[in-house]
This record gives sequence, C-alpha cells and structure tokens, in this order.
Amino acid sequence: MINKVKKKKAKKKIFLETLLVFFIAISPFLYKVYDYLPYDQNGDALVLGFTLGNNGFPDTLTYLWYLTSKIVPLYLMIFWFLTSRDWWYHIIIIPIAMYAFQMFEVFYDSDNMIDTDNIWWLIPICMITIPSVYFIRITLYDKHVNGIDLEAIEAELKELKNKGFDNKDNFESEDKSENAQQDEFSTISGDINTKFSTGNLEHIFKNVQNRIQGWLQLKS
Repeated sequence: MINKVKKKKAKKKIFLETLLVFFIAISPFLYKVYDYLPYDQNGDALVLGFTLGNNGFPDTLTYLWYLTSKIVPLYLMIFWFLTSRDWWYHIIIIPIAMYAFQMFEVFYDSDNMIDTDNIWWLIPICMITIPSVYFIRITLYDKHVNGIDLEAIEAELKELKNKGFDNKDNFESEDKSENAQQDEFSTISGDINTKFSTGNLEHIFKNVQNRIQGWLQLKS
C-alpha cells in the first residue's frame, strides 16, 4: 500500500515537472506566436475560435506582441518562484507583481496609456517583501558567517528561564517549610510562656500554700 502511494506521488511529481519543462522549452515560440496567427481582413486575430481586436493599440499585432512580452516572463517567474529552494526566492514576487499589474492595466484601464502608474502599485508589495528577505539574509549571515544561532540562543534562554522558575518554586517550598517550622516553634514557645508565666506560677504557689495550710490545720 505504501509503495503504491509513493509511486502515485512520484508519477504526479514527474508529470508536473514535465509540464514545467515543456512550457519553459516553448517559451521562445510562445513569445513569437503572434507572427504565426491567422488574421482576418480587419486585422483581427483568430485564436482558438476567438477573435482578438487591437484593444486600443495601433493594431492587433502590436497588442499581441505586448501581451506575449508580459505573459511569457510572468509564467517563467511563477515557475521559478514555485520551484526555487533558495532563501531569497520571496523577492521573485516583485517582478511577478510587476508583470501582473502591467497586464491588469492593459485589460482594465480606461485610458490608452500603458506602463505608467502601475509602478506605484508595487510599493506595498516591496515594503513587505524586501524587509522579509533582508531579515532572512541577516539571520543566515549571523548563523553561518558570524556563528550566531538565534534559535539556539532562544532555546538556551528558554531553558534558563524554566530553570529559574524551578528554582523559584524550590525557594518558595523552602520558605514555606521554614515558615511552618517557625510557626510550630512559635506555638511551642507560646505554650511554654503561657504555662510558665509569672501569673501562673504565682497562682500555682498560692494553691500549694493553701493546701499545705489546710493540711496543717487538719493535723492540729
């Protein structure tokens, strides 16, 4: 059963990697695909049964050239991001967002200007991605170059903190035992002081004296 699951996962992985390799290999041809598409007498292109116009560009050929110059780098960047194992791969999000915003501007912008204000849309992404990658870079540099392992230091501090709590508990238990001993000693000493106080001794002596006097009177 386990071997079947492993084979299924391996088959799926190989299939996905084959697709990646295929689209990477044909990327130069996809970039020039607009030169090989059929065009009607109005200059519109026929793509898989759909008719594509110029969409505000001087002609459909220019429009398709612009699309392919954005689509091909975009999906190559996405493949790179999904397959990269380098520590800095998050920075690839910035060019991915750049190409995506440029295509978005072409499809949904109302004016005929392109590649104008979309650079400002990248600022929030850059503000999040760049500090994150820089922090990872600092962490790796400190660990592998300076020999500073923050995780090990944090684990050591946590262990010391736990030991501190244990010592605190021990101190509290010792304090409680000492307080109990002091309370017990105070109780015993209080009883002794009560029994052997001056008033009690005088009262005892008087009782003894009265008993002796009464005994003597009976004897006489």
